[in-house]
Amino acid sequence: MTIRAVVFDLDGTLVDSLPDIGGSMNQVLRSLGLPPHPLSAYREFVGEGVLRLVERALPPGFAAREQAVAAFREVYGARLTAESRVYPGIAELLAGLEARGVPCAVCSNKPHGMTERVVRALLGEASFVCVEGERPERPRKPDPAAALDVARALGVAPSEVAFVGDTKTDMQTAVAAGMQPVGVAWGFRDRAELEEHGAALVVEDPAELLAWAQAAGPGA
Repeated sequence: MTIRAVVFDLDGTLVDSLPDIGGSMNQVLRSLGLPPHPLSAYREFVGEGVLRLVERALPPGFAAREQAVAAFREVYGARLTAESRVYPGIAELLAGLEARGVPCAVCSNKPHGMTERVVRALLGEASFVCVEGERPERPRKPDPAAALDVARALGVAPSEVAFVGDTKTDMQTAVAAGMQPVGVAWGFRDRAELEEHGAALVVEDPAELLAWAQAAGPGA
């Protein structure tokens, strides 16, 4: 197995965005006269796009779902990175991959414009070949379409790409795209979920991921 490129999920992998995502949805819930959730609950709500997030946060059978989705987009768009932070060690990981000539990209289920804004605001120093979020014309992860678009942009065969993420959605995406599924233990879900859904490797910290990528690189 040779790894020539790395594709990262965004939320829960590169960036801890839970305070902004959960805080925004809780603001919407309060505005609708509904009780908020503890932030920890959003660990299970995120990962499959805005619609699924809102559906999970709302009570079953709630009638004004579209209103809630629109409200979330507005509220979250206004505070996008107010409390979000890059995970410790990520800057060093990205710099290390760049120094070794390993091209990197981002592939997220966050709406494309928001994905670009978060990357620009929090990871602006990183040199990503491409940044892809959810687009209306393309199915969301775990459908492999976005990941395969990214592989084409990288100019690397899918089998030589490590797809790195923190949820079953990311592992399923990697498997469907024919990429190497790599889970991160510092994100929103646990090791058991990642391994159950195909992770070939679960790393405990970014330094371990860098060492693995170096060992699996061309000529290693």
